[in-house]
Amino acid sequence: MNEGADKRVTAASLKGMKASGKKIVVVTGYDYPLARILDRSGVDVVLVGDSLGMVVLGHESTVPVTMADMVHHTRAVARGCRRALITADLPFLSCDLGPDEAVRNAGRLVQEGGAHTVKVEGGAEMGEVVSRIVAADIPVMGHIGLTPQSILRLGSYQVQGRGPEAARRLLGDARALESAGAFAVVLECVPGELAAEITGELSIPTIGIGAGPSCDGQVLVAHDLLGMFDEFRPTFVKRYAEIGQEIARAVGEYAREVRDGTFPGPEQTFQ
Repeated sequence: MNEGADKRVTAASLKGMKASGKKIVVVTGYDYPLARILDRSGVDVVLVGDSLGMVVLGHESTVPVTMADMVHHTRAVARGCRRALITADLPFLSCDLGPDEAVRNAGRLVQEGGAHTVKVEGGAEMGEVVSRIVAADIPVMGHIGLTPQSILRLGSYQVQGRGPEAARRLLGDARALESAGAFAVVLECVPGELAAEITGELSIPTIGIGAGPSCDGQVLVAHDLLGMFDEFRPTFVKRYAEIGQEIARAVGEYAREVRDGTFPGPEQTFQ
């Protein structure tokens, strides 16, 4: 573990990890039992992502996710974490009605959900929103590159920052978020060389997902790395287990024993 088993990770300590060259481990999770496992495994940050819309709720994108959804799942994760920093996504349209609305929604994730920080999608155009939330003493993680909340405009999930102009724009976005007070920034689906350049330019940590090895940290969705979600398999995901297959095997064995009368047996029956 990077911070010690009994010490809470903070936004400030993540900056210290970048300065000392320690890689930051981020995993996206959505519920209490998984949060407990992630926390005990030494994960630095548990991200309650609006990807729960796809992974947990069965939507086609993150767009249908509401503030109520995010507060509900963040609250569950917060109960399971003693060490990890909890970051929660501000969902679709929660920041787009102006900084005042963004601050109110960020406050809900902290006060009602138990988050320590919030994550905001978007680049330079979100600078005022980020600075206002930070001014309310809520740390903000930025998110640029592929921003899933923009899927209706983008049309598909694709690598961002290819070509000189697109690369300059992403670098400008990263600098703008740092200037606005963000304590870290997620780089999603960005060419590795560009991610390395951005990481070298910023004094705040970069967290990569599909952005190569040069970022200060990495994030994957727990259900992806554990093999529990098969509907969408990004090429940047590495499967570290096939828990979904093991669950299917176990439930199938249970069903067989119920049907053939071997469960419950004497040891599961009160005498």
